[in-house]
Amino acid sequence: MAGTASGGSRRSRLAPYLLVAPGILWLLVFFVVPTLTLAQTSVTGTEGPWWEAYHRALSNYGTHFFRSLRYALGATLLSLAMGYPLAYFIAFRAGSLKNMLLGLVVLPFFTTFLVRTFAWKTILNDGGPAVWLLKQLHILGEGGRLLDTTIAVVGGLTYNFLPFMILPIYVSLEKIDRRLVEAAEDLYSTPMGAFRKVVLPLSLPGVFAGSLLTFIPATGDFINAQLLGSPNQQMIGTVIQNQFLEVRDYPLAASLSFVLMAVITVGVLAYARVLGTEELA
Repeated sequence: MAGTASGGSRRSRLAPYLLVAPGILWLLVFFVVPTLTLAQTSVTGTEGPWWEAYHRALSNYGTHFFRSLRYALGATLLSLAMGYPLAYFIAFRAGSLKNMLLGLVVLPFFTTFLVRTFAWKTILNDGGPAVWLLKQLHILGEGGRLLDTTIAVVGGLTYNFLPFMILPIYVSLEKIDRRLVEAAEDLYSTPMGAFRKVVLPLSLPGVFAGSLLTFIPATGDFINAQLLGSPNQQMIGTVIQNQFLEVRDYPLAASLSFVLMAVITVGVLAYARVLGTEELA
């Protein structure tokens, strides 16, 4: 009996480690090992000192880093401005239409990212409906265009990553106990006051998650800049792709990737500290 009890106790202690073992193995094989390989590549194979590739990355492509961060931030803010009201409406006001609206939010994912971007290119080209409408409204001049502009790239990023903003915010709003809002209104709070004091703070984890899910992939994106922009709108993701696949300057491409990861990590940590809620801590 004592041996059986000891064996059962040992298995119960090992159970948590056995459950996380597949995930840890997956991360080791497909994240840690490639990251270490990339780090080794960034400091080897250069003619100068080990940091020579990083020096070239920062001195030659600083503009591309800044442009990528600016475009990603613009897309994130636009997604938040459009996504939060929509998520609020679905969570609090949609009623029986909730499932249908959620289905419409995720519907674009049934089409590949590349096809969606090509569709955006068709809409924004010089003979497309968007340019025609803006010219009819005298917002664009006769020679005005949308394609190959910053507006097109940021618009494409916003369109493609908007669902990643809406869904986490919706989940946070759906979890809010409606009795808290009713209690605030019973204490003579206006609807706007109840939103500002109750709903908005409780939805911040969703805002944080949605912002990360939008900003991080948008920063490294290269499809939208390549299809919707011109060389003047080239983002750092396009540079990394070209260095890896065309120029084959692997140390420079690896160093560009590491600089991008470092910039994003610092930005995310700063954002988490500024936004900080108990759930995020």
